[in-house]
Amino acid sequence: MSTIYRSEAGGRRIMQRYREQLSAWPVPAEHLRLDTRQGETFALASGHLDAPPVLLLHGSGANSSTWREDIASWSRSFRVFAVDMVGEPGLSAPSRPRLDTEDVSLWLDDVLDGLGLAATALIGMSLGGWSALDYTLRRPERVARLALLCPGGIGRQTTGRVALTAALSLFGQSGRRRSAARMTGLDPNDPVVDEILATFSTFLPRTERLPIFDDAALAGIRVPVLALVGDRDLMFDSADTATRLERALPTARVHVLSGVGHAILGQTDTILEFLQEP
Repeated sequence: MSTIYRSEAGGRRIMQRYREQLSAWPVPAEHLRLDTRQGETFALASGHLDAPPVLLLHGSGANSSTWREDIASWSRSFRVFAVDMVGEPGLSAPSRPRLDTEDVSLWLDDVLDGLGLAATALIGMSLGGWSALDYTLRRPERVARLALLCPGGIGRQTTGRVALTAALSLFGQSGRRRSAARMTGLDPNDPVVDEILATFSTFLPRTERLPIFDDAALAGIRVPVLALVGDRDLMFDSADTATRLERALPTARVHVLSGVGHAILGQTDTILEFLQEP
């Protein structure tokens, strides 16, 4: 645990808060622990056993609580598996597979095998979006359709704006709150900002840049793709993401959300409609 947290005590506080969120999960869910080459991976399974599968991958600095506002809707029609990414503040192992290798896809092979899935729809946010896209490119036969929210790996990673916003954190608690709000695009008083502040007070996130997928790779995707990006995202250049996807993959549905930052919430119905299309 200490490899991804500033202290063991801080890690325990995050885990306790997460377990409290899981105990208040809005629908019945199985708690699954899967053996993978990256260590134990935790997943929540909700919905009918014989419903079409959907696998969810959250972003960096988060866990499967990301999906708590979506899960009740999606699990009425699908068997939904919310997976805690390894190396993030969830209940999976603290290992961090290298992003410039096949390691993430090999880990997801183990996850799908452990869940008994030959193929699945994928929904990924930010780092989870990068991971879902990487898997789609490497394992096209195992992905039925792909929904991406503020995905990495397509548009430029905007480190300059991030550094400027992060500088606000030097000005005490109010500065940290303003920094988190600007980074996510959320109102400073949004309870999600409180969660982010609590997590990043002790969690040590990945610092490497996400590898960028080239146009030829994107053009080779043969499954339906939905991409949702915010025009005020400070992490990734959303205009670049939209332009590259529309150019390389004209069949993709790309929505640039006005006034939205990196935290893309409240898209439950849009994604459900995409998942239900024939």
